[in-house]
Amino acid sequence: MVFLWSFIIGGLICVIGQLMLDVGKLTPAHTLSTLVVAGAILDGFGLYEPLIDFAGAGATVPITSFGNNLVHGAMAEAEKHGIIGVVTGMFEVTSSGISAAIIFGMIGALLFKSKG
Repeated sequence: MVFLWSFIIGGLICVIGQLMLDVGKLTPAHTLSTLVVAGAILDGFGLYEPLIDFAGAGATVPITSFGNNLVHGAMAEAEKHGIIGVVTGMFEVTSSGISAAIIFGMIGALLFKSKG
């Protein structure tokens, strides 16, 4: 049953993103940013962690979890180190994902020719 709920929740998040692209005529950058901010807002209100507990990878794999991780890390470190913890906490939790995006983007740029 966990796999079913994971599939449904992850699929719904992706459907929302696809509707934003197709119906809302938003650019991919706007859609990405909106989903990250939505995950951050949900975590700020304490709603994203219960979603992760319920849906597992269906909530942690989509881009909304990046916003969740940013806020979650910032709040955890802010409790320990004050205002400086807000800045360091965001990157402590998400640094591996950011690094991977930079490295794989660079590899892709070196291997493939741009269409523009």
